[in-house]
Amino acid sequence: MSQEIVDAVKVLEQEKGISADTLMDALADALLSAYRKSPGSAKYARVDLDHETGDFRVFELILPAELEEKLLSEAIAEQERTIDPETGEMREPEEPELDPEMLAPYEDQIETKDVTPEDFGRIAAQTAKQVIYQRIREAERQMMFDEYRDRVGELITGLIQQSDKRYTLVQLRERVEALLPKSEQVYSERYDHGMRVKAVITDVSESTKGPSIVVSRRSPELIKGLFELEVPEIADKLVEIVGVAREPGYRSKIAVVSHADGVDPVGACVGPRGSRVRMVVSELRGEKIDIIPYNEEPARFVAKALSPARVREVLVDDEEMQATVVVPDDQLSLAIGRDGQNARLAARLTGWRVDIKSESEFAKDESSMEYEGEEEFDGRCMAVLATGRRCPNAAIGGSTYCGLPQHQALSRFSTSHVGVLAGLGDGEISTLADPDSDDAEVTALVAGAEAEFVEPSDEPEVVEEPAAEDEGETVEDEAEVAEGETEAVAEEASAQAEVAEGEAEVEAEAVAEEVPRKRKLKKLLKNLKPSR
Repeated sequence: MSQEIVDAVKVLEQEKGISADTLMDALADALLSAYRKSPGSAKYARVDLDHETGDFRVFELILPAELEEKLLSEAIAEQERTIDPETGEMREPEEPELDPEMLAPYEDQIETKDVTPEDFGRIAAQTAKQVIYQRIREAERQMMFDEYRDRVGELITGLIQQSDKRYTLVQLRERVEALLPKSEQVYSERYDHGMRVKAVITDVSESTKGPSIVVSRRSPELIKGLFELEVPEIADKLVEIVGVAREPGYRSKIAVVSHADGVDPVGACVGPRGSRVRMVVSELRGEKIDIIPYNEEPARFVAKALSPARVREVLVDDEEMQATVVVPDDQLSLAIGRDGQNARLAARLTGWRVDIKSESEFAKDESSMEYEGEEEFDGRCMAVLATGRRCPNAAIGGSTYCGLPQHQALSRFSTSHVGVLAGLGDGEISTLADPDSDDAEVTALVAGAEAEFVEPSDEPEVVEEPAAEDEGETVEDEAEVAEGETEAVAEEASAQAEVAEGEAEVEAEAVAEEVPRKRKLKKLLKNLKPSR
């Protein structure tokens, strides 16, 4: 019998993956539990089980009265008093049992006696069997928990087992199921029995029925995991997804950056003819994905994040983390998106508050601002563009202009309008932008450019009509016009008369031809009459 137990434990170790020592300890506890339920069992007992041979013995533990009283008092002190839910009264703690662990330090004071029964009987064997099964299930649950507790955020694949209005069960592998709650489902997706789905593990916790695994189809980590599967460059850490903004079932935006020279992050994610991104879209059941190249400069990043809309200018406020975006009038609705979706996703992706304005609206707001002298410097480049608006770039340190050579050259002039540089070449502009240039050469260039420059005026031009030299010429011109009109009327009347004459001649000819035709027809009909 002992050898059969050892063989059975080895088989379970191979099939379930549970160590033999764990099963042998469970068997010892099962035998002790069965012994305590048998009639005439000792109050305190211990089971010694040999893990190699499977031989077991039951020993009665005989405690001295003083030691037993001391251990019981300590056990009672550790127990907490509870309240009876029916009566509301304090419930006295029951007499505790002394565990073998409490008795282990006092082995030298405890006497033992071999009380191994000859036959435990059917009930004892059944009890031992149930305890062993329970320990096996607990060991399996602990192994499952240890396997999945470190996999939070990982992409997994499973089969739909059950789906209703409350939740959906996904089978990850044999005897391991995960919960897909309603809050983590995409409203437009259907989960039919037997369907294979990919999801992200969001939570793993222990419970009485085993580890509780919660998965999600709405998490942004799902998109990262899917791209890692389809794009080798992401799996090899050559391309990184630095941000994801998602509205499940509608649209997503991801920001990618390359860590290797010569690797295009957007092209790597799109794949040949869009094959890679198409696979991700298919797994997400048609959800649209915009792939944005990441840029450390906020203005460029915000402009790219509003794709597919075209952006003209981006004005950023570093302190408030706010970006004002100027787009063409025909691109305003595209930049905002349906129900503001495009702008909302761009704000989530970049982390900046995005305010979108059309060119006409922005020009109206800018028209009331003064750009010359009276305006206080606010950290933005003071250069005035040809359109009449200020440069959107931030000024560099120690200057009121941005880093563009054309705008740095404006520091040499009394005006900030870029039109003053229209007659200068690139070399001359570079000379003006260089603070170490020769003063005499700079003075000559500035004088020549300012002499040719005309400050544009904001007032609309008034076009005056040339005045007549005298009244005589005016009257003479009017007479010539009247005479010309009379001749035109006469020519038109003559033309109409000619048309009428031609029509009369055609009509006369038609009548002349019609008379012989009628006579000939009358003669023919007369010949056809029957003779009497």
